[in-house]
Amino acid sequence: MRFMRAAPGVSGRSQTLFAITRCLPFLVLAAVLSIELSPAHTLYTGPLLSPAPALAAVTMGPVGTVGVAVLAGVVSAITASHNDAWGGPQVYTNLLALLVVAVASVATSAVRARRDRELAHIRRIAEVSQNVVLRPLPARMGVVNTASVYLAAERGAQIGGDLYEAMCTRYGVRLIVGDVRGKGLAAVRSAAAVVGAFREAVHYEQDLAEVMHRCAAALAREYELLDRSQLQDPRELEEQFVTVLLAQVTDESLIQLINRGHPPPLVMREREVRSLDPVRPLPPLGLEEFLGPPAIGVETFPFLPGDRLLLHTDGVIEARNDDNEFFPLHRTMETLDCATPSEYLDGLRHALIRHTEGRLADDAAMVLIERDPGGPDRPFR
Repeated sequence: MRFMRAAPGVSGRSQTLFAITRCLPFLVLAAVLSIELSPAHTLYTGPLLSPAPALAAVTMGPVGTVGVAVLAGVVSAITASHNDAWGGPQVYTNLLALLVVAVASVATSAVRARRDRELAHIRRIAEVSQNVVLRPLPARMGVVNTASVYLAAERGAQIGGDLYEAMCTRYGVRLIVGDVRGKGLAAVRSAAAVVGAFREAVHYEQDLAEVMHRCAAALAREYELLDRSQLQDPRELEEQFVTVLLAQVTDESLIQLINRGHPPPLVMREREVRSLDPVRPLPPLGLEEFLGPPAIGVETFPFLPGDRLLLHTDGVIEARNDDNEFFPLHRTMETLDCATPSEYLDGLRHALIRHTEGRLADDAAMVLIERDPGGPDRPFR
């Protein structure tokens, strides 16, 4: 028999309930057969057989539902023969009810199976879109080791408004992390526009500020092409913006940052975590009318061998548990002890899921880079 699987990403409690529901039709059939073949056969169990196909249709495909219906018919025939009930109206009434429920259940199961195939196809398309905007980062880029993770808030979704990318260029390793206000197709298009501009500009623009200008210009062009008739609220376009953080790592023990309204990155050195807050806060992309003089400048911070830098979106630090407590990112980073950036980031992901019990209110993206260990250590400056 062909069984349906629980949807990926569901909690352990939901998986247990799914398994119990899948076994329920067989438990009902076994109970009816046991009662009818025992001294307690005076109990009238015939009506318990007809719901079995309906219960099977909840978790099984059409073949499995037909199989349960056939088993229910066999059980009905066995009990009728054992109790010499053939010829009575109750046996034929039960069989007719079983037939009607079985036909309806098989039809329902077929519709469900077709819907599941369509959903699987949509998920595959979403995965392709994800690889365009959020393609996995290589484990090694220039002078740094890298790791990335993305968690969608909506169950079954693969992509939202978060974005990240890292490129190895002649100017060093350049990274971007951003968060588009809003969800849906408009957010994905905005994220794709910013990431696309970043991927091209990082190879030609020596100044990191010019890379940021190219991203802002691409976003402005995307907003001009956006069909306003597709927006649920005409004012939605006026409220569109993207928070962005650009980073550049060179051969020197420094990291250069430009922060446009994004949560500051966190650098960890010898289990001590520090936030790299911008000296001069800047508005997000799309809100250039609030960007006054002086021009955008690059801020520089120490980034020594062995240091780890975490770039993240606000979906991480704003994640809450049932007690309405924010995720303690600083404390969690200081308590984790993992060898590689990939293992470390996987520990952060598990800690975030445990804190929220798998119920994220917003998409969450994290990128971790580590400068090659082996250089001299110095305290924060």
